[in-house]
Amino acid sequence: MIEIRAIVTDIEGTTSSISFVRDVLFPYARKRLPAFIETHGDKPEVQHWLHEAAEEAGLVEASRQYIIELLQQWIDEDRKSTALKALQGMIWKEGYAAGDYRAHLYPEVAARLREWRADGLRLYVYSSGSVPAQQLFFRYSEAGDLTPLFAGYFDTETGPKRETESYRRIAAAIDEQPRHILFLSDIVEELDAAQAAGFHTGWLIREPLPWPGEPRHRAFRDFDAITL
Repeated sequence: MIEIRAIVTDIEGTTSSISFVRDVLFPYARKRLPAFIETHGDKPEVQHWLHEAAEEAGLVEASRQYIIELLQQWIDEDRKSTALKALQGMIWKEGYAAGDYRAHLYPEVAARLREWRADGLRLYVYSSGSVPAQQLFFRYSEAGDLTPLFAGYFDTETGPKRETESYRRIAAAIDEQPRHILFLSDIVEELDAAQAAGFHTGWLIREPLPWPGEPRHRAFRDFDAITL
């Protein structure tokens, strides 16, 4: 039996509901984006990500208003843009700090994460949201501050989640052999990429999603069902 030494988990649809991200966080950032950029647009970090967004869009010159509207369009499209995710994370930080919301977690997740950590497993997050946004998510969760449980975080700066090379980079970064790592996600294409890199995989298929006839990854309804 292969020993699992590290667990890398996705967030949206895995530890937490998709609806929290889509129905709470995205609209919050979209509504506040214009005012945030107007009031923080001269800060070097914000300028950097605005420049990155323009470069991603292939724009040589663009007004600030055009960039704002472009970013709002990307939010509507759920575009996996590193620049957008970074700017969203800055806006969400203000919302978390103000107590406007707390990050949703499925009921069993926090206890299982604590159990795994107590058993000596190293825990990591890999999400399309920026690393600062991931840290905020778990710091301000409904179950309290869970950030002490995690040894590290990875986002799309590591690479796209559906590409095998991204998982090889994660294994190298945490200095662990892929065969000792379990990756948890609700997206089968991400699991395919992780498996191709040599990871073990766990497919979260939460209610009310239908159970597939023949899952090509080990599948679980929740974290309590996961066996290592």
